[in-house]
Amino acid sequence: MQAGSEVLKTFLLNTPHSTFSSKGFLALLIGAVAIAFAPIFVRLSDTGLVATAFYRIALALPILWVALLSQRTRSKSESKRTPYGMLALAGFFFALDLACWHWSIGLTTVANSTLLANFAPFVVAIGAYVFLKEPLNKRIWGSLCLSIIGAVLLVGPSLELSTERLLGDGFGLLTAVFYGAYQLTVRHLRKTVSPLVIMAWSGIPAAAILLLISVLTKENLVPGGTNIWLVLLGLALVSHIGGQGTITYGFGHLPAAIASISLLIQPVVAAIVAWMLFQEGITLKQGIGGLITLSGIYLASRISGKKE
Repeated sequence: MQAGSEVLKTFLLNTPHSTFSSKGFLALLIGAVAIAFAPIFVRLSDTGLVATAFYRIALALPILWVALLSQRTRSKSESKRTPYGMLALAGFFFALDLACWHWSIGLTTVANSTLLANFAPFVVAIGAYVFLKEPLNKRIWGSLCLSIIGAVLLVGPSLELSTERLLGDGFGLLTAVFYGAYQLTVRHLRKTVSPLVIMAWSGIPAAAILLLISVLTKENLVPGGTNIWLVLLGLALVSHIGGQGTITYGFGHLPAAIASISLLIQPVVAAIVAWMLFQEGITLKQGIGGLITLSGIYLASRISGKKE
């Protein structure tokens, strides 16, 4: 147990030393795979949609804070320089991202929600150029467009366009906006702050906002039994600490646009999981879409690798 805690701290206390690293890129891919399981946990939960998002963070916070408080390498001067305002902003964006995503999952199809939320890299690419002064070139736009086209082909057969799902689809697009804003904030924070500090501090306002929304919308906040608590714990451990934690680590080692493109592996993983768990077939068109998406991600990694 102690060895596991040391691994968690070593990983989450890392601060970036270069613009690109293969470890950072691998961490993003692993994080995206873990995040791909989140919709399954959400669907299995019997609490409200936003309440489920609240538990995702609330159950993870004690673990994150135990790791942070046991940290001995942080000096008092480093603590004073902690950018609490930016950390709170990250928590604000993440809370709205999760609320919109969970509403989208509940109000439209998983395919619609997944595809629309994965337009976040466009927000990140433009935001990184405008606010972080990170350069964009034709290769980056090429890999981004290639990955998005692949995602559309992959998810396309399951898309259901209907006026009844417009609200859910709208929340899916808002998810992309808020998740893009969150990624940009994390990228900025990772220049000086470790993943553990970001996850622990930003989680407090995020959980508070999600709890407030749950109460105001009169959602069910009480899990129905032990099995549901295990589902929520799985969401916290797999998707939040495992998924979001490794993604936060990766954003310290890659340009924001490249990092965001790599997260487009999520719909590929979601399709494979649906095939394995729910016997949902994968058509030739979807298979080609998955390969195109992976090609776009590979191209993005090659662009980053040239900067090493």
